[in-house]
Amino acid sequence: MGFSRLILVLMLMSVFLPPSTPDPNDESCLTKLFESMEDPNHNLMNWTKASFENPCSGFLSNLAGATCNNGRIYKLSLPNLALRGSISPFISNCTNLQALDISNNSLTGPIPNELQYLVNLAVLNLSSNRLSAAIPPSLAMCAYLNVIDLHDNTLSGTIPPQLGSLARLSVFDVSNNKLSGPIPASLGNRTGNLPRFNASSFLGNKDLYGYPLGPMKSKGLSVVAIVGIGLGSGLLSLVLSFTVVCVWLRVTEKKMAAEQEGKISQLMPEY
Repeated sequence: MGFSRLILVLMLMSVFLPPSTPDPNDESCLTKLFESMEDPNHNLMNWTKASFENPCSGFLSNLAGATCNNGRIYKLSLPNLALRGSISPFISNCTNLQALDISNNSLTGPIPNELQYLVNLAVLNLSSNRLSAAIPPSLAMCAYLNVIDLHDNTLSGTIPPQLGSLARLSVFDVSNNKLSGPIPASLGNRTGNLPRFNASSFLGNKDLYGYPLGPMKSKGLSVVAIVGIGLGSGLLSLVLSFTVVCVWLRVTEKKMAAEQEGKISQLMPEY
């Protein structure tokens, strides 16, 4: 009986409580994000201006892939939708966002530095896209991050050591990118109670080295160095050959002059 009364009270509260007020930051966030992307398969047909003005009704949302919490967008899950374009920096306006999953699409461009303002973000999954440029060190400002999954992109540069300061980080994957340099010890060889990441988190980056991968590989001579050595050797051989020829011609010339002088002296009459 007590349980039934509790359910009744909750239902009455949901009826008489005033509706949550739309947040203009969420509207801006969703509008700019949608404008920055292309949706060729029309999976986001209900992402319209009218929906952005009031995206949440309590804990419910009419937007595909969006989840609300107390009238605010707190989760965006848009994987496998063939989305193109880029990630708008205005996504930072969704200040209550705790999970962002835009994996397995065809997004290009950099990871926005503005993600640092999503201070409640716990899950970031941007894997299997075509994102480029460097991993922003400012992601370390998202202190609640549990998951950073960036595998299968074209990210370059080094892995920011600042990410090792994320004490809650339990999943970290940057495999199959174009990263280079040493793996920060703060990520590759974590100590204490911090979760450790094995080699699978870093594989597929040919210029990445350090634990748990192997040491830096010797690259040997570069193509430019080999070409330079070849040109230098050729030039040196040419100079030596030219010098030898010049000396030979000089010696031959002197020898011929001496022989000619001898012949002339023999033809001179004696007085």
